[in-house]
Amino acid sequence: MALQSRHLMTLFMTLHPALELGQTPAGSRRIFPVSGGHFRGERLKGEVSPLIGSDLLLGRADGTFQQDVRLLLAADDGGLILMTYRGVRRCSQSIDERLANGEAVDPSEYYLRTTPYFETAAPQHAWLNQIVAVAQGGRRADGVEYDVFEIL
Repeated sequence: MALQSRHLMTLFMTLHPALELGQTPAGSRRIFPVSGGHFRGERLKGEVSPLIGSDLLLGRADGTFQQDVRLLLAADDGGLILMTYRGVRRCSQSIDERLANGEAVDPSEYYLRTTPYFETAAPQHAWLNQIVAVAQGGRRADGVEYDVFEIL
């Protein structure tokens, strides 16, 4: 049986400049503080909080990057939603250099997939606590954009 999904939202995040933590025992660590953004979908829309959010990006020995992200989503109806996700970015060294330099790179030129999870006490969004989602996305000159899908 094939997995089925439906579009949950498009998420766009703006980022502060990266903080280079450097080579740690786990790998090369960069921290991207989130400075804001927005999300839009048929059932969910609002703003990404500029106060709570970061991507603890880990450059692994195999050349891939592993994301560890936490965001606070403020829905237009007042509900607060914690969104966390882990993901993998895989690309050639030349694409990685272009991304690191802030160049526009078409998302089809590399692999960026994440597995978002949600946590909320807002009754109108309680259904988010009970779903599994996947996302695909890419860097833009002014941030990161993902299309997030609910797995049915």
